[in-house]
Amino acid sequence: MIADMDEKKYFTDRLENQIDWYDMQSQRNQSLFKCLQLISILAAAAIPFLSGFITEASVYLKVITGMLGLLIAAITAVLGLYNFQKNWLQYRSTCESLKHEKFLFLTKAEPYDNEMAFKLLVQRVEGILLGENIKWVHNAQGNGDV
Repeated sequence: MIADMDEKKYFTDRLENQIDWYDMQSQRNQSLFKCLQLISILAAAAIPFLSGFITEASVYLKVITGMLGLLIAAITAVLGLYNFQKNWLQYRSTCESLKHEKFLFLTKAEPYDNEMAFKLLVQRVEGILLGENIKWVHNAQGNGDV
């Protein structure tokens, strides 16, 4: 039951769990963004190179060059649709904010230097998570996902 959640349980079941989730999602979105960007850059660089070898008889090079252009367009659309870079940065920011609160609490630094420290930690962490949820809904509505 949530009302019976003590400090240790909150740390493991809520705070650490959320830090791990945001860290994993940040890394995943960063990897996807960088991988797709790299493929797009390499495809874009290959088009002018291959164009220099195209002759009347080189049908395969014409097809390959056209397909590289299609690949670039598809990657650009996927990056715009899934917002990997924006998500990566947003998830990283949330993860670091949660870590910041955790370390302030563990070191009993201000504002966690009083008898209400745990309640304040819960309020601040839940505020960060609520803000993240509000951003997600706002972004999803902007993309037509909700």
